[in-house]
Amino acid sequence: MEIERVNEFTIKFFITYRDIEDRGFDREEIWSDRERGEELFWEMMDEAHQQEQFPLEGPLWIQVQALDKGLEIIVTRAQMSKDGKKIELPIGDDKLDLPVDQNIEKLLDQQFQVEEDYDELEETEEDYLSFLFAFRDFEDVILLSHTIDSSSFENSLFHFEGKYYLYVTFDADAPDREQDDLLAQLLEYGNDSDLSVYRVQEYGKTIIADGALEHIQKHFKL
Repeated sequence: MEIERVNEFTIKFFITYRDIEDRGFDREEIWSDRERGEELFWEMMDEAHQQEQFPLEGPLWIQVQALDKGLEIIVTRAQMSKDGKKIELPIGDDKLDLPVDQNIEKLLDQQFQVEEDYDELEETEEDYLSFLFAFRDFEDVILLSHTIDSSSFENSLFHFEGKYYLYVTFDADAPDREQDDLLAQLLEYGNDSDLSVYRVQEYGKTIIADGALEHIQKHFKL
């Protein structure tokens, strides 16, 4: 998938149909199954947030164009006017003011309930850096638990489609060198995953919701 930061308010995606299928989606179901379409969209937006630091607040204006080889998606971050009666949508050097009527509110609600879900996402990710690691075997997770000091970061363990996934959250204020050392240790036993943690949480099984590595170290001896 290609991600292009157009400007402060707009980001563009291009994702091929093969990439969509590699992520576990069917090219037809993303149009017919709203939940699967939302899941793909959130996965893409999560990557944009991580890679491009695209702010996740306010309503989003979403344009989707189906091409021969894939989808082009343009997402523009709009803002509510101070009086709450208009949506300010930046276009070029000017802003397009749209009156907030029932049709627009319905449209924004249909675009994957962007406002509510991203408000929650901002609260959880604003002060943290998060990573998702995949492990083929549980034994690798056990080995990691006995190697790394997990007291300085939060971690949860999930099982999804035959693999184990460790979701790791660092405090954004933690020293970069410390984070780099911990990430290097994590990558010795697992692989950085392209999946969205929201997909793993919703469709996978939660093994240990909090302090996973500490619990595993305690109960599984080498």
